[in-house]
Amino acid sequence: MSDAARWTQDAFARLTTVPGVRRVGLALVEGGGRRLRFTASDRDAGVDVEWCHVDAYDDVPLNTAVRTGEPVLAAVEDLEARYADFAKAQRNAGHVGLAAVPIVASGIVRGGFVLFFERQQRFDNRQCAELVHLGEELGDDLSRPDRRRRVPSARSHGAPPEGAVVAVHEVSADPAAVGEARHFLRDTLQRWGVDDETADTATLCLSELVTNALVHAEGGCVVRVILHDDVLTTSVRDSGVGGAASTEPLADPLQVHGRGLQLVEALSAGWSHETDPSGTSVWFTLDVG
Repeated sequence: MSDAARWTQDAFARLTTVPGVRRVGLALVEGGGRRLRFTASDRDAGVDVEWCHVDAYDDVPLNTAVRTGEPVLAAVEDLEARYADFAKAQRNAGHVGLAAVPIVASGIVRGGFVLFFERQQRFDNRQCAELVHLGEELGDDLSRPDRRRRVPSARSHGAPPEGAVVAVHEVSADPAAVGEARHFLRDTLQRWGVDDETADTATLCLSELVTNALVHAEGGCVVRVILHDDVLTTSVRDSGVGGAASTEPLADPLQVHGRGLQLVEALSAGWSHETDPSGTSVWFTLDVG
């Protein structure tokens, strides 16, 4: 099981034990677009978790919590004034209350969770504090050091290790080339026999890095994938003309561009970057098998 799948399963296990909860939703912020990566406990199918993309700017409580960094806790009837259609859908589903809480790590909003209650809740200061703390714990789990144990220390486009399998793909300076890079990686990993969960995570992270490279540099980039000793290393090297992609925290967690590195940090086993006079390399690792 990948680190991302393990984190998701652990989060569901913790959140579904909150008293009165009927359904749980999880969201992670993505860069390069107006979206969240979302899944819910009723989509959980064991090891394989079904994710989808949702518009991060839809006016629903979860998006409000992610954007503002503040929880939204209320009875469904109290949500009607602002979220009329959403509140109606919750009443029809038998939910009587809702808690949407940001998932925060190192002061940065990584996503959020939403709890749908089938019993009335007090929603007092104590309950709010407990749920906010839970969001911080889930955020810490996303960034915990033991998930970063295999960050490469040498430049990613140096000589590959002996016995490694390698694939390289050149990406043109065209936004449409992001899709071509995703197809390249997915096809490569399928040929190498990498499991679907790891391939999905790698493809998502690569998409973010390539998008960042095309946005922040004034040229194309090169993707290189290495599989060695059950560790998959995927790197993106840009031309360096426009400068490296920013790694500074963003004031708006749903800002359209610049979220890629935070998503990669959350989903990968490790990541790093290196800049030299000819460009910037950004790479991430995933455990395979």
